[in-house]
Order: sequence, then structure tokens, then C-alpha cells
Amino acid sequence: MNQPHIIQKTAEYIKQEFSDDSSGHDWWHIYRVWKNAVTICQHEKADLFIVELAALLHDLDDWKFNDTGDETPLRAKAWLDSCGVEISTTDKVCEIIMHISYKGAGVENKMKSLEGLIVQDADRLDAIGAIGIGRAFAYGGYKNRPMYDPESTPQMHATFEQYKNSKSATINHFYEKLLLLKDMMNTPTAKKIAEQRHEIMLRFLDQFMNEWEGKDVF
Repeated sequence: MNQPHIIQKTAEYIKQEFSDDSSGHDWWHIYRVWKNAVTICQHEKADLFIVELAALLHDLDDWKFNDTGDETPLRAKAWLDSCGVEISTTDKVCEIIMHISYKGAGVENKMKSLEGLIVQDADRLDAIGAIGIGRAFAYGGYKNRPMYDPESTPQMHATFEQYKNSKSATINHFYEKLLLLKDMMNTPTAKKIAEQRHEIMLRFLDQFMNEWEGKDVF
């Protein structure tokens, strides 16, 4: 298969695999990450084939959706092998998948390649702004978490284990992750996009707290 055909088949495969997701990690999340990654790649001049494959496959082995909590990209590698992708390309895509996810405020980002930094930015952009707000509450509902608990304060997780085992309210998640992402973007293109999306979240949180305390009542 040539590269455009592999991308098309991969998109079809992922769309089928994630069609029933209700956690905010559905096909349309992956679609947006894919398209954002392509746009950033055009500005940052990276290997588009690697970027597209990694964007499409980035959630296939996500620790949040398997019982072991492991992120070894076994399913992604099996798919790439079935498509006849060169070993060097498969290795680069799998390396991106292993390091893409946010693992806590105090955990080092181990992403090294430009292609990986681009896909990571695209994924993080979909976690902030208006869509990010919607996805945060979708995931909170999926995990049976409260919207907000005034008696539970946000925690800045120093390890992946702390972050992975957290069960805090969705509003806490804004302070534990989402509001931190603007300053964690890797590429100049993503940094510009993140500015506006960050402001949208700040305005939402102000309004949420005003409504929670009844301060918007005239």
C-alpha cells in the first residue's frame, strides 16, 4: 500500500474502533487531533506520514482504557505491521504513542522528535478551549466523578502513579492539567492557538464559580 492508502485505511480502522466511545476520546476527538496535527506539521516542516499515523493511532493503546495501565503500543504496532509500514517508521510512530500522554504536572515530558512534539501539541489543543471543557465533563461522567467538590482541593501530581490513580472532581482537573497545557505546548504554532483556548477556559471557570455560589443572581 502507498502512504495515502495506508492513511485512509488507518482512519477507517480507527473510526470503527472508537465509534461507540462516550469518554471524550471518540473518533471525532481523534479526527480533530489528526487535522490539527496536519495543520501544525505544515507550519513546522516535519514528516507528515509519521505525524498522521501517530495522530490517528495515539489513543489505541491509551492507559486509561486498558486494565493493565500500560501504554506499550502493541495494537498500534500490529496494525502498522499489517499495513506493511517500514520498521523504521513503525518504531518512530510507536515511540510517539508511548510518550504522548500527560502524566502529571511534575512529570518530565520525554517526547523528543519533532513529529512527536507536533502530535502531542495537537492532542493537548483538543483538551483545552470550548471542546476541552466539553470533553472534561464527558470523561468525568464516564468515570462517575462529581463536577465539583468544594472540599476537595486540586493536587499537583509529582508522579504518573499519583496522576493515574486520581479520582478528583472534574473542576479540579482544570487546575491539575488543563490550565497548565498552554505553557506546555512545544511548537510556536500550537502556542499561538493555545492562548485563545486558555482564555475561554478561564472565563468558563469564573462563570461556573459565580453560578455555584449564586453570585450571578440579580
